[in-house]
Amino acid sequence: MSKSAIVALIIVGFIFLFLGMAFNRYLFMIGLVAIIAGFVIGVGPNGVLRKEQVRDSWSTLIENAHGKAEEIFRNAEAFIKGNNVPSLVMEKKSIAPGFVKSVLGSAREFLVVIYAGNFRIKPYQLFVNARDFGNNLDVSWYMTYRPSMWQALALLTPFVGAASQALSELDLFDQQDLRAYGTIVHHAVLESVDKLMFDLKQDPSKIDRKSRGFLGIS
Repeated sequence: MSKSAIVALIIVGFIFLFLGMAFNRYLFMIGLVAIIAGFVIGVGPNGVLRKEQVRDSWSTLIENAHGKAEEIFRNAEAFIKGNNVPSLVMEKKSIAPGFVKSVLGSAREFLVVIYAGNFRIKPYQLFVNARDFGNNLDVSWYMTYRPSMWQALALLTPFVGAASQALSELDLFDQQDLRAYGTIVHHAVLESVDKLMFDLKQDPSKIDRKSRGFLGIS
């Protein structure tokens, strides 16, 4: 979120806060949430990914692959781009598991992949990580549901919240797009892992290739 959007969010929050103090407690709560959210986004040096946002995941450990994380990131991004899906947007980000750890600088590098071509699917963001763990390389991805701040606030607003919730329900075509998008990223990560393991003269056929969540892709 841009600085101007953060400032706008805080200003709107104060407006709702004052209106709520005079007329309605729901407006007060919306204003309070908006103000807190604005300061959290504005102050936090890193993105925050909470465990309750995770809907699906996959991971594997590559033995004796210490120092190879960048190869996974680079190859996964290249394989994803090779699918020629223009709506897939990728960005490397530092991510923390909570606001406090974000402020303290405890974060890890993730390749964040977003399907921007469908506003219902856009909140389903996929986080790819590769990190050293002793002599090994821990590779993983997490499919998350992260609504925008405006969507989250809309869910708290009477009447508007019900409509927003209805819009978040995925129809058959949305589910097809979500599964295809998740499968592309999953296969790209698997290809990256396979390539690295072949380079290390290891057998990638032994790794579990199915995700653990609502998609269950393999």
